[in-house]
Amino acid sequence: MNQIHNLSRRHFMQGAAGLTLGLALPGVASAASKAGAPAADAGFAPNAFLRIGTDNSVTVISKHLEMGQGTYTGLATLVAEELDAAWAQVKVEGAPADAKRYNNLFWGPAQGTGGSTAMANSWEQMRQAGAAARAMLVSAAARRWQVPAGEIAVSEGVVSHAASKRKASFGELASAAAAEAVPASVTLKDPKDFRLIGKHAHRKDSAAKTNGTAQFTQDMHLPGMLVAVVAHPPRFGGKVKSFDAARARAVKGVVDVVAIPSGVAVLAKDTWSASKGRDALSVEWDESAAFKLGSEDILARYREAAKTPGLVARKEGDADAAFAGAARVVKASYDFPYLAHAAMEPMNCIVQRTAAGVEVWNGEQLHTGDQHALAGIFGVSVEQVNIHMLYAGGSFGRRACKDSDYVREAASIVKATGTQAPVKLVWLREDDMRAGYYRPLFHHTLEAALDADGTIRAWRHRLVGQSIIKGSPFEGFLIKNGIDAVSVEGAATLPYAIPNLQVELHTPTDIGVPVLWWRSVGSTHTAYSTETFLDRLAAEAKQDPVALRLRLLDQHPRHAAVLRLAADKAGWGTPLPAGQPGERRGRGVAVHESFHSYVAQVAEVTVKTDGSVQVDRIVAAVDCGMAINPDNIRAQVEGSVGFGLSAALHGEITLKDGVVEQSNFGDYAPIRIGEMPKVEVHIVASAEKPTGIGEPGVPPVAPAVANAIAAATGKWATRLPFSADDLKA
Repeated sequence: MNQIHNLSRRHFMQGAAGLTLGLALPGVASAASKAGAPAADAGFAPNAFLRIGTDNSVTVISKHLEMGQGTYTGLATLVAEELDAAWAQVKVEGAPADAKRYNNLFWGPAQGTGGSTAMANSWEQMRQAGAAARAMLVSAAARRWQVPAGEIAVSEGVVSHAASKRKASFGELASAAAAEAVPASVTLKDPKDFRLIGKHAHRKDSAAKTNGTAQFTQDMHLPGMLVAVVAHPPRFGGKVKSFDAARARAVKGVVDVVAIPSGVAVLAKDTWSASKGRDALSVEWDESAAFKLGSEDILARYREAAKTPGLVARKEGDADAAFAGAARVVKASYDFPYLAHAAMEPMNCIVQRTAAGVEVWNGEQLHTGDQHALAGIFGVSVEQVNIHMLYAGGSFGRRACKDSDYVREAASIVKATGTQAPVKLVWLREDDMRAGYYRPLFHHTLEAALDADGTIRAWRHRLVGQSIIKGSPFEGFLIKNGIDAVSVEGAATLPYAIPNLQVELHTPTDIGVPVLWWRSVGSTHTAYSTETFLDRLAAEAKQDPVALRLRLLDQHPRHAAVLRLAADKAGWGTPLPAGQPGERRGRGVAVHESFHSYVAQVAEVTVKTDGSVQVDRIVAAVDCGMAINPDNIRAQVEGSVGFGLSAALHGEITLKDGVVEQSNFGDYAPIRIGEMPKVEVHIVASAEKPTGIGEPGVPPVAPAVANAIAAATGKWATRLPFSADDLKA
C-alpha cells in the first residue's frame, strides 16, 4: 500500500493528536496489555509500544509489518535509543490490529504498513515511547534511593546514581516504575548524543529467520486446521457456472468442496491433498462478462488514446506556443508491461470463526482495511476481528490489497463451510501469478521543444494507463479533478526547470485487469520515461547528461547533491575499461525523488554481440533524511537494484485473449545471482527527519541502465523489458 504517504496535512495532524494522548493517558498501560503484556506485577507497560519485564527484557511492540525490510530493527532502534536500553535485551513482537492505538500517523485513523512510511511516521512516536519509559524508571529509582532524579543516569539498561554508587537494572525497577505517573511530555535526545541511531545494530529478525523459529503464515499449524486452495476463473471477471466435485472429494485427505464468490475452494487436511483435489475438479466457467483482450490489444487502444489530449495534471507556461516556435522537436513513446509482485511467500491467511468473533493469522500489511472487510463478511464489529501479525515473506505492495482479496477469500471459505476449524488459505505460485493483482500496463508519449542551441523550451508528457486508486477507499483524497496522483507521480512532479511544461493523463475504465501498487508505484514507469528522454535530449544537444541535469536542478539542492555524489563515486567522465572483442560498454545516470527521498544511480553495462545486457556496476547515492540504520538502508537499496533489474531485464506479465500467460518463476524470472551487479551505496549525511527507503531505490535503476545502453550502442530502449533483438550489434 505504497502511495498513502501523500495524505494531507490534516490527516497527519489527526494522527499526531492521537500520539500525544496515547502517551499521556493513564489507561495506556492497561491498553498495552492487550498486545500480550504480562500482568502488572511482572513488569510495566508505560505505553502501547513498550513493556519491560522483571526478567529485564525490553519488548517493543511494532505496529508495522516486518516483511524483510528491517522495520522491527528500525522501530526497536528508536525506542532503545531514548530508553538507553542495551541492544541485546531488546526484542520485538507484532502489534494487534487496533487503529486507535497503532494507526499509521501519516494515514489518519488507519493502521498499516506501506508507502515507505514506517520509520518516517514513527520517528518521534517511538522515541517518545522510549523516553517516557526511561523517565518512569528514573523516577522509580529516585523515589527508592531518595535522591534527585536529575542525578540519575541511564546507560545500557542500567539505572545508576554515581554519588551513592547505587545501580539497578530495568528489570529490578520494572514493578516500581509501573506505579509512576506517565509523563505528560518528554525531552528527546539531541542527535549528537545518539548511540544507536545512525550506528550499526544487528537485525532483530535475523536469528529467528536463520534458525527456523520465525513464524510465517505458511509455518502455522493450528489444532484441527484445514488447508484450502481455490480454483479461480482463467479470465478476470469469470464466474462459476457449475462444477462437479466427485473426483475431488475422492482424493485422500480432501474434506470439503464449496463454491465461493471467487471460484471453487477445496479443503483438505494438508496443502498437497487440497492441491490434488483441485486438480481433480471439473468446473464450467461463465465467461459472459470476462475480460478477453490481450496485452497488444490494450496497448493498441492506449496508443490511440495518446494521440488526443488528456486531463491536465500539471501546466506551466504555454507549451503549445513553445512547440510552435521550436527550432527542433524531439519525440519518443514508451511501453510498460503489467508486472507481478512475485513475493517469495505467495498469498496466504488463516481465519477462524469463534464465539467471540474472528481470529486471523497472517503477514498483515493493511490491518484496518482487512479488519473492516472481515467484520462485514461475518457481521461482527471491527473490534471482534483479532489479527495476529506474523512475519511476511515479502510483499512489494501485494499484501496491502485495497480490496482485501485473499483475506476476503479465506473468510468466504470459512463462511461457506460453516466450519469452526481454522482454515488456512494457500495460494500456490501459479495462483499468485495468474489470479492476482499487477502493476498497471502504461503507455507514455513525450515531446520536447528545443532552441537552436539545444535549450529545452517546452516539455509535454502524456500518460495512458489504469488507475490503481479508482474505486478504492483512497479515491477521495488521491484523485483530484479526475487525476490519479499515483499514475502521474514523478511526471507531474518533474523537478527540472523547464519554462513550458504540460503533463496529461488518460485513465481507461474498461480494462478488466486487477491492478495494485507495486514497489515504488507510479515512479516505476515515470522515472524511466522522464530520465531516458532527458538523456536523449542531452544527446541531441551534445551535452553531458550530468551537467545538463545539474543546470536544470538549480532549485532542487537535494536532487543535485545525490546526483553529484553518485557521479563522483562512479568516476563519471572517466573512460571505462574496454570489454571483450565485439562488446560495447557504457555508463548511464538517473536521479529521482519518490516517497520524499532522493536517489541517484550510475550504471555501468556491457552489451554483448547478441544484444544481451550485463549490468556490471551500480553506484547509488541516497538522501533519506536521518539514517536510523545505515546497514538497513544499504540493504534496501541493494535489494531495490535487484528488484528493479528483474523488471528491466525480464519482467513482463502478458495476456492472450484475456488469459495470463505466465505461471511461475520459469516464465516470470527474477534476475539470478550471476546477473546481480556490484552495488555501492553512499548515504548523504542529513539532519532532516527520516523519509522512505523501502521503495525509492527502485525507480532510477532501469533508466540508469537504459541510458548506459544508449551510451554504449546509440540505441534507446523504449519498451520494457529490454529486448536483445533491439540491441544487437
